[in-house]
Amino acid sequence: MRYVPERPYEGLNGRPNLFVDESPSSKFRSFFNRLLSPAGLLIMLILMAVVSISIATFGAAAGFISLAVLVGLPTVYTVIVFPRLGIIILMIFAYFIMFMIRIIQGLPLGTIMDLLQWLLIFGFFLRQKYERNWKILKTPISAVILIWIAYNLLQVANPTTEARMAWLYTVRTVAIVTLMYFIFTYYIRTVQYIRLIFKVWISLAVFAAIYAVKQEYFGFFEFEERELQDPLAQLLLFINGSWRKFSIFSDPVAFSYNMVASAVFCIVMALGHAKRKSKIIYACLTAFFITVMLYSGTRGAYVLVPAAMLLYVVMNISKKTFIIAAVGGLLFMILINMPTSNTTLYRFQSAFKPSDDASFNVRKQNQKMIQPYILTHPLGGGLGATGVWGVRFAPYSFLANFPPDSGYVRVAVELGSIGLLLFCIMMYTILHQGITGYFNIRDPELRTYCLAMTLVIFALNIGNYPQEALVQFPSNIFFYLFVAIVSACIRMDKEETKKESESTLDMLLS
Repeated sequence: MRYVPERPYEGLNGRPNLFVDESPSSKFRSFFNRLLSPAGLLIMLILMAVVSISIATFGAAAGFISLAVLVGLPTVYTVIVFPRLGIIILMIFAYFIMFMIRIIQGLPLGTIMDLLQWLLIFGFFLRQKYERNWKILKTPISAVILIWIAYNLLQVANPTTEARMAWLYTVRTVAIVTLMYFIFTYYIRTVQYIRLIFKVWISLAVFAAIYAVKQEYFGFFEFEERELQDPLAQLLLFINGSWRKFSIFSDPVAFSYNMVASAVFCIVMALGHAKRKSKIIYACLTAFFITVMLYSGTRGAYVLVPAAMLLYVVMNISKKTFIIAAVGGLLFMILINMPTSNTTLYRFQSAFKPSDDASFNVRKQNQKMIQPYILTHPLGGGLGATGVWGVRFAPYSFLANFPPDSGYVRVAVELGSIGLLLFCIMMYTILHQGITGYFNIRDPELRTYCLAMTLVIFALNIGNYPQEALVQFPSNIFFYLFVAIVSACIRMDKEETKKESESTLDMLLS
């Protein structure tokens, strides 16, 4: 593996500033050294005493507010000054935010995600004062994403929208989450940082998978059972005498799609150039993720791993790959056609027989019903016209009570045929860059990472048709992180190739 050095930030005119004096790692060590010094420990003791006195005097609410301030201020500083650590914090919160909302009801915890993203954006623009680097905008992926964001912003002037407030609430999340692509691309500069991102991601996925096993075999916690008392939740989650599992996520769909993404990544790593011990670990994790995915009862997720593997075979066509694919395909056909009394396996088999699936047929009918509206509204009904915000701000409208049940259908309904075309162009550009990048990248490790992320993005795009794959945490954040890793792998390999060419030329001229 060629070492891709991290380029330190260089201040303009040599002016010292918070971002330039030291490398991020040295600033991180300096910060914690000060925190663990006698003065730092004394300050922490005083702050803990303040929290204790607040709880004793004014109650738990005051103590919670004091604790939030004490934790929040260092977090704000960390996210702005140490953006790479801030991205890791964002990843962790994206995984746990729905779990926290389920436990602590009544508090606007969702704003934590908005705050973390805005802090990263704010830190990015602060850094541009000392390092004006806009190269991230000069790529095909960046161009189509900017066009997509602009189209969503222009939807405020959509003449057919029936609720501007629905647009305001929806664009806030859509635009910020999409902008994260540029933040991720900007700060992912070394292969070491990519490895760290993958370690954190898979560790989070393992925790979520273990929690799903707990739900499957030991039941739900009391705060989860309260949510399941809702008749609508029972209708959606209680199937064939068993509960669909959602782990720490908002719903079984979000859980299953995240397990699919983790499984696809582990498959690619197991088939890649990793050490034998690592290959065994990745193979075991793949089996684990796929197994717990079945607990979700999400038919749309079951087809995604085979779909991703089909693209893998196409991109790695060889005699060995063909034989493995043929054997795997034969075993797979046996699995989906064998008689079984196991409800989980039967539901898995039914995913490959959509004509027998009542819910799939209902979705087809809904899509057929909405087609005339899409054809006569090229700009759509307005961002946020369907779903929660549509019901809240325009409950009388035709779209408020329409269940899109599909990411692509939602785009077509809310943003029209023009929006759907732009969305498809964006996804095509991302996949095209990932596939061509895989064949052009010379570095074997970066090449493997590019392939893994491309297959994950492909699987999520397939999954975005039967379900909404890119709207819930953490999938919305992680999707653009995966896209950014594809761009970063391509960029880093080009930089290293250019450096090697310049080094060779210098040697010839010397």
